[in-house]
Amino acid sequence: MDVRRLRHLGVAPLWLVLGLLLALLLAVAAYKVWPILHPPLTHVAVADPDCDLRSGPCWARFPDGGSISFGIQPSDIPIVTPLTLSVRARGLEVGAVEVDFAGVDMDMGFNRVRLSQRQAGDYQGQGMLPVCVRDRMIWEARVLIHSAAGIRAASYRFETRR
Repeated sequence: MDVRRLRHLGVAPLWLVLGLLLALLLAVAAYKVWPILHPPLTHVAVADPDCDLRSGPCWARFPDGGSISFGIQPSDIPIVTPLTLSVRARGLEVGAVEVDFAGVDMDMGFNRVRLSQRQAGDYQGQGMLPVCVRDRMIWEARVLIHSAAGIRAASYRFETRR
């Protein structure tokens, strides 16, 4: 048999095995990262759609009781500028609080901030909206309340302009 043909037969299975191993590695990584990017929610609050975060904090109530408010300062909500994020939880068990920013009609990547507890039920932290090529962008701030019973979420929409 020709030596070139033998080399060719030996190399093809090696590349095939390496390709399959890479695909398996990517699948395992996606499986492990998915719950971080898309946490399973136990309860979702209904936020007031008419509330404007530029006017002050907005409240959301959970169907089974408890509520949370969310506020952003400065009130003009500039992009690529440090923002002070405030969450107030009432009638809820809270282990940790995070705020996840997402573009409503454009993927803006992973933008999640963990807030620190200032006092019972009150949390605060610093976040920043990434730069966007659009002059006008609609955002959703999803407040995630972690507890032993699971994760509760409330979403608040707002708009930024350059």
